[in-house]
Amino acid sequence: MTPTDPLVSTEWLAAHIGDANVKILDASFKLPGVLPLPKDDYLAAHLPGAVFFDVDAVSDHSNPLPHMYPSAEQFGRDAGQLGISDADTVVLYDAGGWVAAPRAWWMFLAFGHSNVRILNGGLKKWRAEGRPVESGEVKPKPATFRASYDSKRVRSMQQLIANVESSKEQVIDARAADRFEGAPEPRAGIRSGHIPGARNVPYNQLFDAATGEMKPLEDLRAAFANAGVRLDAPIVTSCGSGVSAGVLTLALYRLGITDTALYDGSWSEWGQAGGPPVATGPA
Repeated sequence: MTPTDPLVSTEWLAAHIGDANVKILDASFKLPGVLPLPKDDYLAAHLPGAVFFDVDAVSDHSNPLPHMYPSAEQFGRDAGQLGISDADTVVLYDAGGWVAAPRAWWMFLAFGHSNVRILNGGLKKWRAEGRPVESGEVKPKPATFRASYDSKRVRSMQQLIANVESSKEQVIDARAADRFEGAPEPRAGIRSGHIPGARNVPYNQLFDAATGEMKPLEDLRAAFANAGVRLDAPIVTSCGSGVSAGVLTLALYRLGITDTALYDGSWSEWGQAGGPPVATGPA
């Protein structure tokens, strides 16, 4: 049996947007220094009733790395403050550039909430179809959300250092090909290159930039095959800081590969000065 498709259509959401147990979260995200800030974009225009999910806020604030997974206790508290209860269907979207909604989706799954979906095409497709948007902040009524952490869905740097030796898991990097091969990184002080042995599937190959929709399953399958990825062997996704890796995770999930893991620290951890060995050039 194939798992439930994590994507929902704009038609589905338009029909269910008023349901009491459907909660919509805007998980838009940008790289540091890119303006306007995602929160300001949200305040200017968001889906009716949508609450802003801040990827940087729902994270471990004691860790200097960007937006690392928080504890189950914190995630439960943060989700509850966003108005999400255990009984709710969570629908996530972002601006339509497929950056952070999949990251937030994987976080909900990793913290034990399976009833979570992503709006295919995001805000971009919603607006292109002339559907209504609102401005200003939505203040949700706090709810109770009980989170339990499934560590199998996430990998640490120590696990990936061991994996360079064992090659038990394929590591797929979602960054653009030039960064994978050694172009300068957007984050200051981060080395260039990739994890030795990694494959490269740039996340923007997996969706249609014109519509914001994820590509058909056969196109997703071809993108992984062309990068030398075996879909019948274990997979860890990685990227710049653990956000766009979720796009690969989502695409794999839609292909029926639901047991992947995400390297949370990703290149912002591995690429630090004095870190583990790096490789450059094509995969």
